[in-house]
Amino acid sequence: MTNSKTLQPIKPEERILVLDVLRGFALFGILLVNMDFFVHPSQMILFPLPESVLGVDRVIAWFIKFAGEGKFYTIFSILFAYGFTIIMSRAEERNAKFLSIISRRYLFLFLFGLFHAFLIWVGDILALYGLLGFVLILFRNAKPKTILIWVIIILVLPILFTLLGAIAIELGKSIPEIRQEIEKSFLAQAGFYKKDIDRAYSVYPVGSFWEITQQRIHDMKFMGGSLIFIGPNVFAMFLIGLYLGKKRFFHELENNLNVLKKIFIWGLIIGLIGNFVYATLILDLERFKPTIELFVASFFQMIGVPALSLFYISAICMLVIKKINFIKYIAAAGRMALSDYFMQSIICTLIVYGYGLGMFSKISKTEGLIITVLIYLVQIVIANVWFKKFQFGPLEWVWRKFTYLR
Repeated sequence: MTNSKTLQPIKPEERILVLDVLRGFALFGILLVNMDFFVHPSQMILFPLPESVLGVDRVIAWFIKFAGEGKFYTIFSILFAYGFTIIMSRAEERNAKFLSIISRRYLFLFLFGLFHAFLIWVGDILALYGLLGFVLILFRNAKPKTILIWVIIILVLPILFTLLGAIAIELGKSIPEIRQEIEKSFLAQAGFYKKDIDRAYSVYPVGSFWEITQQRIHDMKFMGGSLIFIGPNVFAMFLIGLYLGKKRFFHELENNLNVLKKIFIWGLIIGLIGNFVYATLILDLERFKPTIELFVASFFQMIGVPALSLFYISAICMLVIKKINFIKYIAAAGRMALSDYFMQSIICTLIVYGYGLGMFSKISKTEGLIITVLIYLVQIVIANVWFKKFQFGPLEWVWRKFTYLR
């Protein structure tokens, strides 16, 4: 009889290449989307793109909404749950204590996420992953069909709520007294968020580490609400990853080539249409107003984001099948995805915050894109050099020590 101490981390030669390549690819997309949240207050996402953003910068802003927003945390979420099934199957093979192992793994992620959010950058998603990981455990014995039913329920319900809210608002506007109250409510919300935005602009570029930490804690109220909003989407993607893991989809890529081709085609078609409509509408909308336009944007986002994410995944899978040489360099970054994610936060906050270069709000969309590419290329180089001497990334090593107690 073995115990949790006998189950060891996956050795480098046992790793599934496509998972590391996908993580490495998603790292770029995460930074691409997050860059704007490093440079500006998170609350800015609720408002239309400022009219002062023109030309190439406006095109880049649209493109990030179209090709980036939501797609890469979706990929990470799918991979996160797929990794869950790998650990579960390895634990079963060795008769090890899976629940103890996976609970420690998610506890570490949750605690590290809190550390990251409060002391480095408020836009952390790791704590949410850690919390939802414990919910995922409840689905470990679910049948694939049951999992898919839950995915549909979780994805559709928020859209229905948005539609009902939009209908209620539109009906209310037909009654003068109610219309006035609705408009007053929206004005109050806008004023509240703008006050927070002004406060962030006054603190982040010039504040000390302690002052900025206090501002981060203040902003946690907004970010906490945002995480509650995206939580269902994240968990739905967890369930898709769980489904794929139970089917051993990434273990048997070549056997799934026909499926990959279908996902590639339909993911591209649906993804392009859905994200084009979403990106075009959302740039001019106030997200705190449940209007018909927001419902339409949300609907197309709901179908467009998973579709384009699956297109990205299928495209990467086919590159892996064809053994394209450059992907091994991206895979190295994916092997230390947690370390790289943390490194991105360290670098970007040192660029924008007052205890660093103080460039908060001073970086354009074009400059942000250039910085994103440069940081990502540096991370690829560092990762490839690192793995010539070490088996695990630095934070991955600590995470595995905590998980496996060895």
